Amino acid sequence: MPYPQLLTPEEKLADAKARLGIPVIVAICGSTRFMDDMTAADRELTWAGHIVVKPGCNMKIADRLWADDAEAEAGKSRLDELHLAKIRLADEVLVVGDYIGSSTTAEIAYARELGKPVRFTHPEVNPGVHSCSNSGGVDPKPA
Repeated sequence: MPYPQLLTPEEKLADAKARLGIPVIVAICGSTRFMDDMTAADRELTWAGHIVVKPGCNMKIADRLWADDAEAEAGKSRLDELHLAKIRLADEVLVVGDYIGSSTTAEIAYARELGKPVRFTHPEVNPGVHSCSNSGGVDPKPA
């Protein structure tokens, strides 16, 4: 008598989201120079009924939280790990902006390793050819 196959952690998470009626979760990635564009994409996706997670701290703008250089370095590391957790939680990734730096390139690679669909507001900056992308703006329909 064959035993049932156990679910992977990813399958368990997807099953739990479905059972709880959790909407599609979109992780927004991109350079923090595009924070205004990320906020606009967040608004459009939220209005369309999606849960959106995105960078919450723009360290390019001075703030008391990262005024100390040592704390800023430690904080950047924490924020990077937190963003990877947001990508793991998400059902898909939306890359915002017309520039892709090394951090965003690494996030895209990580999302793809996890099998997450990756879309771009500017498909011409897509560092790979195996993604689901849109042709500008934010398509509120998940990939």
